[in-house]
Amino acid sequence: MTAGDTRLARVDAIFAEALRVHEQVRRTCGPSLLAAVDALVETFARGGRALVFGNGGSAADAQHFACELVGRFQRERRAAAAIALTTDTSIVTAVANDYGFERVFARQIEAWGRPGDVALGITTSGTSANVRAGLETARARGLRTIAMTGRTGGAVGPIVDILVSVGADLTARVQEAQRTQMHIICELVESQLASDRTGEGHA
Repeated sequence: MTAGDTRLARVDAIFAEALRVHEQVRRTCGPSLLAAVDALVETFARGGRALVFGNGGSAADAQHFACELVGRFQRERRAAAAIALTTDTSIVTAVANDYGFERVFARQIEAWGRPGDVALGITTSGTSANVRAGLETARARGLRTIAMTGRTGGAVGPIVDILVSVGADLTARVQEAQRTQMHIICELVESQLASDRTGEGHA
């Protein structure tokens, strides 16, 4: 086998594994995705907001998720109030400097979160200390809590209202499936917002 053949075989193996993880998630995550959709729609209908956060690639996914809700995903509808808590570098670095990195999301939830809002934390491992602290603070303040994780939920699984998990260990495969899950959530939330005129003007 040539070097080119070896690399092509690896490409095929990566696709096969990604498809296997997606198929597993397709079979198991429907109810949790619908619970997340319902929580978000209820919050937006009441004029509430979604506070979304994570580290590294999950920070990028938090921003991606928020932008699809504030802007649009596939169709015209009213804006949905979503804030990624990863974007203000002055706040993030000040809180990390003054209180420690574990508090960078919790402190912002103390500032922005209101009862009935949604806090959505993304962590592929389920063990990120600052994501857990953010979700704990959110729950204590009366926010609905959603965690998107890999594996079986890790440390954050037992403390949230809704757990959307990907039963895989490799971070890359978890992130790929999470992005599909996020797109499903965005499509279903958007569809309901577009057809529900009762909440016009709240977001």
